[in-house]
Amino acid sequence: MNTFLSTPRIYGREHDDLIHYASSASLVFLSHRGDRTRSTMSSKVTRDTLYECINGVLQGAKDKKRNFRETVELQIGLKNYDPQKDKRFSGTVKLKHIPKPTMKICVLGDQMHIDEAKENNIPCMSADDLKKLNKDKKLVKKLAKKYDAFIASDALIKQIPRLLGPGLNKAGKFPTMCTHSEKLTDKCNEIKATIKFQMKKVLCLSVAIGHVEMASDELVQNVYLAMNFLVSLLKKHWQNVRSLHIKSTMGKPQRLY
Repeated sequence: MNTFLSTPRIYGREHDDLIHYASSASLVFLSHRGDRTRSTMSSKVTRDTLYECINGVLQGAKDKKRNFRETVELQIGLKNYDPQKDKRFSGTVKLKHIPKPTMKICVLGDQMHIDEAKENNIPCMSADDLKKLNKDKKLVKKLAKKYDAFIASDALIKQIPRLLGPGLNKAGKFPTMCTHSEKLTDKCNEIKATIKFQMKKVLCLSVAIGHVEMASDELVQNVYLAMNFLVSLLKKHWQNVRSLHIKSTMGKPQRLY
C-alpha cells in the first residue's frame, strides 16, 4: 500500500507515478520538488483538510460498523448556475482505485465473449437470450434494474436497439462496446473505476469515490481526480462550487470546502 501522500515531501518513483497519473487527467497538483501545489484545486482544498475529512469518515465507519460495506461519496453543491438556461454538463473520469468493486455487470456477447465471460464468472446473455425477451418493456426494464452496467460485443452492439428497444438507453445503461482484442475482466474493471458527473435540474450532485474498506491514501487519490475533473466541467470552475462534502452511506458528512 502506498503511503506517500501522507508525507510532506515526495521523492523518487512513487512521486513520478503520482505526477504521471495526475497529468493523465490534465491536472498536475504537485511540483517537481513534491512540496508545492500548482493546481487551482489544491489552493482551495489542502491536503491536510482532505486527509482530516477522509480519516473522519473512516473513523466514523469504524466506530459504528454496519452489516454492509458503506460507500464513500463526494457531494457537491453548486452556485451561480441556472439549470434552465446554462448548458448542463456531463462527463466521465476513470479513478485510480475502483470505488464500487461489487458493481454488477452483464455481458451481451457473441459466442467468443460468452465463453470468456463464463470462464471468469461474469453474467452474460447471447443474442438468442435477448430475442427471448421479445422487446417486452417490463422484461427489459427488469434486466436494466438487475445490473449496474452492460458490456456488448462489437458485433452485437448495433443490434441492441432492435433486440431490446430503447429500454437500456432510457435507463442510462446502454452497453459499453468491447472488442476481442480487449479482455473482459479489464473492461469490467475500467467500468467499475469510472464515475460520471451529470448536471440535472438541481444544483447538487453526488458520486461514489470509494468505500470504507479502502485506505485513506486510495481515497485521497480518487477524491483529487474527481474534484479536479468536476471543476474542469464547470463554466466558471471554482466560482461555481458552493460546497464539497465527503460522507459514508450512513455516516456524518465531512466538509471539504
